Amino acid sequence: MTTTAAAPASPVLRVAPAAPGEAAAYFRASLAFHADVSDVAAALASGGDPGFVVVDSRSTESWDQGHIPGAIHLPTALIPEQAEQLLDRSVPVVTYCWGPGCNGATRAALALAELGYQVKEMLGGFEYWAREGFEYETWQRRKNIPVDPLTAPVSGDNCGC
Repeated sequence: MTTTAAAPASPVLRVAPAAPGEAAAYFRASLAFHADVSDVAAALASGGDPGFVVVDSRSTESWDQGHIPGAIHLPTALIPEQAEQLLDRSVPVVTYCWGPGCNGATRAALALAELGYQVKEMLGGFEYWAREGFEYETWQRRKNIPVDPLTAPVSGDNCGC
C-alpha cells in the first residue's frame, strides 16, 4: 500500500494564526503603540491642537536635512537630560526617526516612556513622511517631493485604510 505524504504547510501557515480574541488584543495593543504617517499629518493639518507633540529623535545633521514642521528636535541620547525642559508629561508624544530600517524612534519612545511620558512611534518615520508627499522643513526652507505611488495615492485622497 502506498501512502502519500501530506503536502508541506504553506510558509504562511506553518505557525497557525492566533485565535481571533488573541489577534484582536494584539492589534489593539499595536495601535496603542504606533501611529501612521498619514494620521499624524492629518491631525497636524486639522488646524487645531492635535493633542500630541511630535519628536524627531535624529541627529542635528539629519534634522537639518529635513524634519516635520512643528516637530521638536530631541536626539535620543539627550532625552534623559532635556525631555523635562522640552516636553509636558500631560501631552502624548509621537516619535520618529529615519524610517522603517531604523529603530531610533523605538529607542526614543522607550526612553520617554521610562521617564513617564505617554508615547507612540510613527511608523515609516521621516522617509515615509517625505515619500507620501507631505511638506517638510530643512535648515533652508520648506519643501516636499512628489508622492511615491508605492506608498500613497497620487491623487492625495485618503488611502481608505
